[in-house]
Amino acid sequence: MSTVSNSTANTARQQGHLHLIPVSLGEGVPSSLWLPEDVRTLAARLDCYIAENAKTARAFLKAIGTDTPLQEITIHVLDRKASEADMHRWLQRARDGGEIGLVSEAGCPAVADPGAQVVRIAHTLGIRVCPWTGPSSILLALMASGLDGQRFAFHGYAPVAPTERAAQLRQWEQASARQQQTQIMIETPYRNTAFFKTLLDTLKGSTRLCVARSVTTPDESIQTRTISDWKQSPAPDLDKQPTLFLFLA
Repeated sequence: MSTVSNSTANTARQQGHLHLIPVSLGEGVPSSLWLPEDVRTLAARLDCYIAENAKTARAFLKAIGTDTPLQEITIHVLDRKASEADMHRWLQRARDGGEIGLVSEAGCPAVADPGAQVVRIAHTLGIRVCPWTGPSSILLALMASGLDGQRFAFHGYAPVAPTERAAQLRQWEQASARQQQTQIMIETPYRNTAFFKTLLDTLKGSTRLCVARSVTTPDESIQTRTISDWKQSPAPDLDKQPTLFLFLA
């Protein structure tokens, strides 16, 4: 009678999958515009998800249609209360050879997103991580900006305190000039207008600034101008709309 070796058993446990499935960058956008057909088919068949917000995850699943009734799909909530032990427990299905979907609040999972923690753990558990094609607001904004697309840095949020914020922006501008590197950042939507003003007040007139608002939605606006030109133009309407700010000195 043959026995299964530990290596064989471990290989068997590695057949599970964690699927990283992009979602829409805005409400009311047909899934046919942002999600390839094969990804929609995959997402529709999964009956277990990890998501930042159960409500928006259900809205995503309703939009694409699901093979399993929506109320029977398991959604684990990756909020601030979620512990590493929770994530290990959620991934057990994949460790046992099953499939789990990971969705972000908006855009690509694990890119400027807490889902990266889940992906990290999945790798340590020997789970196959499968990234799928879909919209990334960071890359789409960079593509459309006309700024350097070979050297760039995504910083997330700048400091909130005015003095620290201005100092940080100047440091990023210096790094941009020194390395010819595009600097990319985001802001909480209700602070967009104030942040835009800080950029105009802080950066040099020759620095090129791209403001990418509500990418891929009907409200999309992507404009790149020098700081001097921005100062002479009407300010864009950024209030409460997801926006990326990119600049190159």
